[in-house]
Amino acid sequence: MATGVLAGAGTAAADDAPQTQGGATAAIDGLKTYGEAVLHEDGGDQRVAAGLFEMSVDGGGTLQTYCVDIHNPTQRDARYQETPWSGTSLGGNKNAGRIRWILQNSYPQVNDLAALARRADASGLTEQDAAAGTQVAIWRYSDGAKVDAVGSRAEKLADYLYKSARDLGEPRASLTLDPPAVSGHPGDLLGPVTVHTNADAVTVSPPTDAAAAGVRIIDRTGKVITSAKDGSRLYFDVPQDAADGSADLTVQASTTVPVGRAFASESRSQTQILAGSSESTVSATASATWAAEGAVPAVSARKNCAKGGVDITAVNKGDQPFTFELMGTEHTIPAGASRTVTVPLQEDQPYDFTITGPHGFSHRFTGVLDCKTQGSVTTETTQTLGEPSPATVGGNTMPPGTDLADTGGSAITPLITGVAIGLVVIGGAVLVILRRRETPTTDRP
Repeated sequence: MATGVLAGAGTAAADDAPQTQGGATAAIDGLKTYGEAVLHEDGGDQRVAAGLFEMSVDGGGTLQTYCVDIHNPTQRDARYQETPWSGTSLGGNKNAGRIRWILQNSYPQVNDLAALARRADASGLTEQDAAAGTQVAIWRYSDGAKVDAVGSRAEKLADYLYKSARDLGEPRASLTLDPPAVSGHPGDLLGPVTVHTNADAVTVSPPTDAAAAGVRIIDRTGKVITSAKDGSRLYFDVPQDAADGSADLTVQASTTVPVGRAFASESRSQTQILAGSSESTVSATASATWAAEGAVPAVSARKNCAKGGVDITAVNKGDQPFTFELMGTEHTIPAGASRTVTVPLQEDQPYDFTITGPHGFSHRFTGVLDCKTQGSVTTETTQTLGEPSPATVGGNTMPPGTDLADTGGSAITPLITGVAIGLVVIGGAVLVILRRRETPTTDRP
């Protein structure tokens, strides 16, 4: 019997690490090259920083990104994972391909600013203008935002990019393994697991766990594989006498991540889209489960924004049914069959559930469903006091003379300040009155 637990906030139900889809993993360093823009909403105008972020890749490398989620703040030092469009707001955005066109035809992919200025009729275009204009054009498609660049040159570039954009398809992942989980019987070849990458070659690391002793990673002919390329098909070779168990293989490469790849954070930090990449470290992991008899499941998960939930794909290579429960519903996968179950979630809902099964099988899946931009939110609610805004992430310092409103602060900041001062004055008066009441008096004779 397998059980699944779904929680509003995650108490860990298992020790195994959450699965990812592979690719680059990075930490955001902050907004590095930017200008200013004005966001027009029903609650008033809001000045925000607009430009190019940088990320540091785990294992080495640097990424440059733009934001595709204007109303959410960028959390300081947030960690990001390369993610398919289907797992972000881009998956349901009919203009996502136009955003990719903008990225490929503007700064920093086009670093000849004079040539870019001629196309946009924006003589004197600077890097800050180019970054701000590109971000503004992206926001018009990613969020449907009414937003203008503050500088005339940046605004001309934004208009040019917005009007010229054409639809392009989603770029391929830098590195993934498909499927990310397989299962079978000892003595069989478990797989194949197919490598998808834009790298020339990837290194293949076999299982190192003591429980996986004797397990090899081979190709169809039985050759042990230590290096692979795009399209390579890998198999887990499990000894005939192996005890029931599981193992992971990891592939890693150094490559440039394709422009237009999405990057999402489980901390609800602004979703980003890739504008440029140095040579960077990318990796992916696949798991295998085996048993001599009974149900032998392989389970993987993927966010599905089109369906508003998480797709759980379960494959049963055993000789008995595999049964598990999610959100009060029991699911049974017959022997030799597979099934995908969509777990419905509310927007912004954290999830943390574990699917367990026979032979010690256990897989945990965690995350946050972040599929929409909050286009209907007014400026009164977009500012998160005490959290870094798009301009202050990573401790960036704005140019001299720039006030709070210019750093992404709400246009109602003066009102908030006035109310706060008023509350302080009222509080002081109340304390004086209370003290007078509490002063002891002398009894009359």
